[in-house]
Amino acid sequence: MKGLDAAALAAVDAILREAARAEIMPRFRRLAAADIRTKTGPLDMVTDADELAERAIAAALTQAFPGCLVVGEEGCSADPVLADRLATEELAFVVDPVDGTANFAAGMPLFGCMAAAFLRGEVVAAWIHDPTGDDTLMAARGEGAWLAAADGSRSTPLSVALPVDVGAMVGCVSYGYLAEPLKSHVAARLPRLAKTWQLGCAAHEYRLLAGGHIHVSLYNRLMPWDHAPGWLVHQEAGGHAAHFDGSAYDPARDRAGGLICAPDKASWDAAWGALLGD
Repeated sequence: MKGLDAAALAAVDAILREAARAEIMPRFRRLAAADIRTKTGPLDMVTDADELAERAIAAALTQAFPGCLVVGEEGCSADPVLADRLATEELAFVVDPVDGTANFAAGMPLFGCMAAAFLRGEVVAAWIHDPTGDDTLMAARGEGAWLAAADGSRSTPLSVALPVDVGAMVGCVSYGYLAEPLKSHVAARLPRLAKTWQLGCAAHEYRLLAGGHIHVSLYNRLMPWDHAPGWLVHQEAGGHAAHFDGSAYDPARDRAGGLICAPDKASWDAAWGALLGD
C-alpha cells in the first residue's frame, strides 16, 4: 500500500461527517453540566460528544480498514503509550473527535473533527471536518489539499498565503504551553507581527493557514491528533513547517520541539527571528 485512493479518502470523510451528525452536533449547545468533565486540569476538558464521537469513528474505521490501528485523543488519555505505535503500524489513524472542546462546551462554533492516516509512520492523508459548516479540508501526500463541500465534491485547491514582510504577518501564536523564560520572550515579541490571536482550536487555525487567510502559526505541545492532520494539509497547500531549531517535524514520533508554520522557508526564518530571536 503506497497511499489511500480516492475511495478511501471519501470513506474517511464520510465517517467523520456521520459522527459529527450523529454524536457531535446534536449535543452542541445542549450539554448539561454532567456532560462536561476535566482530565488533567481545568483547561483540559472532555464531553460526552468527544467520547461518543471517538467510539463511533474508531468502530467505523476498523470496519472500513480491517487491521488498522486507531489512536484517538480520548483513548490515549487511558493508554498514553498507544500513540507510540504510530511509527511502526502498517496502517494507523489518529483521531481528534472534537478539537476545541472548550469552545464546543461554551457553545462557540469553533471546533473541528480531525483525522490523519499513517502508513508505516508516514502521514499520507488528512481530514479536518467543520461540523457547523459541513465541509472538510482534505489532503493526500503529493496530491495537494482541497476543500470538500457538504456533498463531498472537491472545490478550489487550497493554497497558503503569499509571503509578506514580517511586520505585515498575521497569525495564531499559542504560547501558553511554552516554558519560562521562552513564554515571556515570545509574548513580548508578538507586536513585531501585524496581528496575532489564538482560537483555542488547531483545526480552525490550520484551516486559516491552508486557506491563505493567515501567514504564521506557532505551537509548543505537539500531540499527533492535534497537528498531524493540519501539518499535512498545510504542507500540501504549499506551506513550510519546522521545529523551533529548524529540524523537520515527524508527527509519528515528535511530541516536543515546538512547531512554526509559514508560507515558505524565508517566511519561516522571518517569523522565527521575530518571535524567538533576540
